[in-house]
Amino acid sequence: MSENTLVVAIDGPSGSGKSSVSKAVARRLGAAYLDTGAMYRAVTFAVLAEGTDLNDAQAVAEAVEQADLKISTDPDQEQVLIAGQNVTEQIREPRISEQVSAVATNLQARAELVRRQQQIIAEHERIVAEGRDITTVVAPDAQARILLTASEEARLRRRGLQLGGQQSQEQLATQVIERDKKDSTVVNFTAAADGVITVDSSELDFEQTVQAVLDAIGAAQQS
Repeated sequence: MSENTLVVAIDGPSGSGKSSVSKAVARRLGAAYLDTGAMYRAVTFAVLAEGTDLNDAQAVAEAVEQADLKISTDPDQEQVLIAGQNVTEQIREPRISEQVSAVATNLQARAELVRRQQQIIAEHERIVAEGRDITTVVAPDAQARILLTASEEARLRRRGLQLGGQQSQEQLATQVIERDKKDSTVVNFTAAADGVITVDSSELDFEQTVQAVLDAIGAAQQS
C-alpha cells in the first residue's frame, strides 16, 4: 500500500446526503467514487426486468449473481449499465425505490454485491465508497470511516428536493423511513461502529457538510 493510497468509507441512512457529499469529497481528494446504493438499485432493476418473484429469495439471489452490472467510478459522470443498457435514470424511479429492500435484505444477494464492491475498491488507489455497510463489511480497514447522519426531518426534506418535489409525504416516508427500517434488519447504519467518526449534518448546509467530512478524514488519517 503506497502513501497515496486512500480508501474512505461513508455510511448513513436514506436522505443523509451521502451521495452528493461523497461525490464532492471525492472530487476534492482526486479520488474515484463508488455509489453502492446505485448497485443495489441496478440489480433490483435487473431482477424486475426478468420478472423474478421478489418473494423467492433463491431466485432473487441467482438473478443478482448473474446480473451484468457496470458502474462508473467517476464522480463527475454517473452511469449505471445493466446488460449494456443505460439505466442511470430508471433506477431512481419510485418503483425501484419501493422494491430495492427486497434485494438489499437478501443475504446471498448482499454477499455477491459486497464481493463486487470490494473488487472495485481494490482496483483504485484512491476511492470514496458510500452506502450502508461500507465502514463495517465492505471496507472495514479503510483509512477513514465515517457515519454521515441527519435528523428525520432534514432527511425527508433533502430526499424530496432530490426527487424534484414530485413525491408526496407518504411516498417520501416510504422511501426514506420505511426503507431504512427494512434494511436495518440486515445491517446497522444508524450507529457508528468502533473507530467510525459520526458527522451529523442536520444543521449544516452542503458546503459545511463536505468540509466536516474532509475534516473527519484528516483526523482519521492522523490518528
